[in-house]
Amino acid sequence: MTSIVEALVPGGKANPGPPLGPALGPLGVNIKEVVEKINEKTRDYDGMQVPVKVIVDDKKNVEIEVGTPPTASLIMKELGIQKGSGNAGSEVVGNLSISQVAKIARMKREDVLSYDLKSTMKEVIGTCVPMGVTVEGVKAKDSQKALDQGKFDDLLAGEEW
Repeated sequence: MTSIVEALVPGGKANPGPPLGPALGPLGVNIKEVVEKINEKTRDYDGMQVPVKVIVDDKKNVEIEVGTPPTASLIMKELGIQKGSGNAGSEVVGNLSISQVAKIARMKREDVLSYDLKSTMKEVIGTCVPMGVTVEGVKAKDSQKALDQGKFDDLLAGEEW
């Protein structure tokens, strides 16, 4: 029988303590090796929480699948901030450019329901609203409307999906 352990771990800094150690211990695998493999695969996401799935089969073979960090974490990393605003309507904690939004959208490509870059960018911008993050210097909702109206089409012409 195959066992699956899912956890949210700090990128590149997973350890054998909770949540991984207690979940992997009963499966009889080398926890230290598994944690080292996870850290190797999540090194690029330093400072962010990363969803990880550890799949262990009957023969103790281990497969590790690394997901994409939550959109909010990618936004905070891009802006270099620790947390979003507590008062999103009145306090702005950062401003993303439309190319930064496109970059985050491409990172989330595999995890979203959208079929194109613009729709995925609207999802990313939607995450900016409660965080108190503006896009191109305007409120996130206004930048979504501008995206719909084609105001950023010239900037997005060079962006690939």
